Amino acid sequence: MPPRPTVLYVSDFTYPARGRRYCDEDIYLTSKLRDEFDLAVCNPRDAANLMGGFDTVVVRNSGPVIEYPQAYARFRERAKATGQRVYNPLTGKGDMAGKQYLIDLTGLGYPVIPTIDDVADLDRLPETAEYVVKPKAGADSHGLEFVARDELADKALGGDVLIQPKIDFRYEVSFYFVDREFQYALNAPDPARRWELALYEASAEDLEFARKFIDWNDLGCGVQRVDGCRTRGGELLLVELEDLNPYLSLDRTTDRIRERFVQAMSSSIRRALG
Repeated sequence: MPPRPTVLYVSDFTYPARGRRYCDEDIYLTSKLRDEFDLAVCNPRDAANLMGGFDTVVVRNSGPVIEYPQAYARFRERAKATGQRVYNPLTGKGDMAGKQYLIDLTGLGYPVIPTIDDVADLDRLPETAEYVVKPKAGADSHGLEFVARDELADKALGGDVLIQPKIDFRYEVSFYFVDREFQYALNAPDPARRWELALYEASAEDLEFARKFIDWNDLGCGVQRVDGCRTRGGELLLVELEDLNPYLSLDRTTDRIRERFVQAMSSSIRRALG
C-alpha cells in the first residue's frame, strides 16, 4: 500500500476572531482530512521551520499575516527556495499579495468598490459625503475610518492607505470556491451584523460576477472566497478577494454542503500534489 501524503496544516487555534471561534472550523476540517492524509497542525510562526518534512503545507485559519509579518516572509522565502508545495499556492493576486488588487481592478473596469490610494485621484471616485480610508496592509477592518471629503488630505498621506467611497449597500454576500468550482454562498442580511450569515441562493448572474475574480486570479488550485456587496441599485461590487486563508463559515452551512466541501478540498489537495 503506497504511503499516504503528509500535510502540515497551518492554523492559529488562539486567534481572537470577533464573536467566532475560527479554531472550531479547523478542528472539524483536520478531523475529516485525516481520513485521506497523515496530518499535523502547527502555528504559522513555526511553519517555516517545520514544513520540510511534509509533502505540502495547507494554510488555513492562521490569522492576518500583519500580526506575524517576519514569520510569514520567512515562510514564503523558504517555500520558494526549497520548492515546497503550499496550498493555496503562493501565487495569488488577491489578499495574499496585499490590497493593491483593489486599485488594479478599479483601473481595469471590474465591478469592484472604486478604490484609489492618492487624494490627487479623487475624481476617479463617485462623489459622496463620506469616504472609507483603511491601511493597505490591514485586515479584519483594522484601522478603518470614515472620513469627510475635506479631511481626506490629512488622513490619506503617504500612499499606504486605500480610499473608497462609503457605499450604501443592502447586504454583503460571500461565494466560496474550491479550485474554480463553486461550492456555496452565504450572505449577511443585516449589514451591521457581518457574521450573522445565512445560506444564499446564488443566481446565474451572481456566479458570473464571482467567477470574474476567480478567473482573474488564475490560481491553479486552492480555496477562495469572493466577498461582494449588493448596492441599493441592485449591483454587486467586490469588497474582497480572499485567497490566503479565507474563513469558510462552514458552521453556517448544512451537513451535505460540509461533506461535499471536504471531498472537494481533499481532491484538490491531491491534485496539487501532482
